[in-house]
Amino acid sequence: MNTFVARGDRVELDGEEVRAQRLAYVLLHKPRGTVTTARDPQGRPTVVELVDLPERVVPVGRLDADTTGALLLTNDGPLAHQLAHPRYGVEKVYAADVEGRPNETALRQLASGIELDDGVTAPAHVRRLAPSRLELTLHEGRNRQVRRMCEAIGHPVVHLHRTRYAGLTVEGLEPGRWRELEPSEVDVLRSRPERPPGRSGPAPD
Repeated sequence: MNTFVARGDRVELDGEEVRAQRLAYVLLHKPRGTVTTARDPQGRPTVVELVDLPERVVPVGRLDADTTGALLLTNDGPLAHQLAHPRYGVEKVYAADVEGRPNETALRQLASGIELDDGVTAPAHVRRLAPSRLELTLHEGRNRQVRRMCEAIGHPVVHLHRTRYAGLTVEGLEPGRWRELEPSEVDVLRSRPERPPGRSGPAPD
């Protein structure tokens, strides 16, 4: 049976008052070798262990163990659900060091959509940062998507770093370090509109 609690009600468990947990919003510079879970059965270090807060925060979305960069953690369930929902098209920007030197045809393939085993990827914005380094801006979040896209064009990823998530960057944060978001940053995340469908293409070199 569900029990509904109204504002101002006092809730107790075994005679002790249960207080609402403060909402916390954390931006972490995820280091390589950490897994994006609360616990790991293999005993690997997790991103949750890096955040020293009394509130229990969990990651929004995932980065694989070898990927570094911007990762948001929070205990705000509704906001986490909103950011993860495809209709909001949260922007994720990656810098990918790849094998070889992708040509313009390869960049156009990445931008227009790549056929993967779970369907064609949505249009992405792609630009070259260096001969073997690409910047990809995505608005969807499939499992290991950037790695699979680059492998599909014959240029596997050597190192992957997420430089930006929902407008948040890890500039000034060393790997493994974190900071709490400013109230204004949280307000921006909460007010994100739904993203209309659109197409992107490769930027000029």
